[in-house]
Amino acid sequence: MGRWICCLCSRVTDSLMLLLVLALGCDPSTTAATSSPSVPHVKPSYSFGRTFLGLDKCNACIGTSICKKFFKEEIRFDTWLSSHLKLPPNSLLSYSGNYTDDAKSWRQVDITRLTSKYQHDRADKRICTSLLKTKTCSLERALRRTQRFQKWLRAKRLTPDLVQGLPSPLLRCPSQRLLDRIVRRYAEVPDAGSIYMDHLTDRDKLRLLYTLAVNSHPILLQMFPDVEGWPFPRYLGSCGRLVVSASTRPLRDFFGAAPEVAADLALQLLAVLGSMATNDLNYFFYFTHVHAGTFGVFSNGHLFIRDASTLGVIDREEGSQLMDGQQEYKDIFSCLTADCQSALVSCDSIGEKHSLVMVCQDLLPKLLAGKFQPPMQGRIDAFLQRCALGLGEPAELAEILKPLRSCDSRFAYRYPDCRYSDKY
Repeated sequence: MGRWICCLCSRVTDSLMLLLVLALGCDPSTTAATSSPSVPHVKPSYSFGRTFLGLDKCNACIGTSICKKFFKEEIRFDTWLSSHLKLPPNSLLSYSGNYTDDAKSWRQVDITRLTSKYQHDRADKRICTSLLKTKTCSLERALRRTQRFQKWLRAKRLTPDLVQGLPSPLLRCPSQRLLDRIVRRYAEVPDAGSIYMDHLTDRDKLRLLYTLAVNSHPILLQMFPDVEGWPFPRYLGSCGRLVVSASTRPLRDFFGAAPEVAADLALQLLAVLGSMATNDLNYFFYFTHVHAGTFGVFSNGHLFIRDASTLGVIDREEGSQLMDGQQEYKDIFSCLTADCQSALVSCDSIGEKHSLVMVCQDLLPKLLAGKFQPPMQGRIDAFLQRCALGLGEPAELAEILKPLRSCDSRFAYRYPDCRYSDKY
């Protein structure tokens, strides 16, 4: 009887150890000394360290909502079919991955950092040296002591004074309606559907504040989800300092595309800019700058905003509740990854064609240059030159490009609807 009990205890211990390895992302070899020899051989697996994911820096991180997917290998990097699964270098800013809900069907995802590991490390050092005068420290303990976070702890609602001086374009012209939407849509906590922060723990508040201070990209994806028709990739969750979202190819990959593809993407780009300027919620979205990876294209040919980190939002319904003079407030959260001395754009300086001008200067020429026969190419080039000076109307370019689009299966997002509707 005693021998049977010992054997049972040994098996229970082995099972608990295996669960611990999967839950914590430990290297199985580090537990070998305490595990029973009877544990069966486990297939090659990712050995997720807390450092790679950024979990060792929580709660100065984004969240933990999707960590279980990593540890259960339901999120794998693009080498997941390899016989020897290995993690990519942690110095990269983004990774291609695969995601599953049933272990049978996989879909591509983007796994990204809010900023480079170098910038993260530099910000971490700045926190310790600025706040505690030490080279290393507990980031959470240091940030909890700040005056801003103490105000967050006492606050029942996210108000403009709590976000003043944060570098994110999202928060340069905040209205109370916009800030309420941040709290109500924050996806790293159980959905309470409330504008009040009663459902946020101290840990949740620090993670939200940290994310807003470093890069508001995941917050915008949560506030304006694709299922409601907003042109953003779907936010799937975060683990430590990594964000997982639906996969898109950057627009730069299509600069050499066929004329009909380029025309289609240019028309979609104009439509996205139009929807961000005029929408049912009466928010005006603008870019502080654009680059070849700002926009992305899904496998069905649909164009979305791939990088929302440079998006600002002006509430046309309520207006900004933070005066420009108040934005001079600076603290450690104002310069975690941004220049502490950088000047903020005045809300009043943003014109209706602000984003269109940048797109005409930096993106559309690369997408449309040399693709079409004269005199069509001449008309396009002439428009882009005027548009770059703020003189062109998007409807003018749309009229030039619409006849150049084709209706075939390459454009799955609108096929076969384009055969029966003038909309396409």
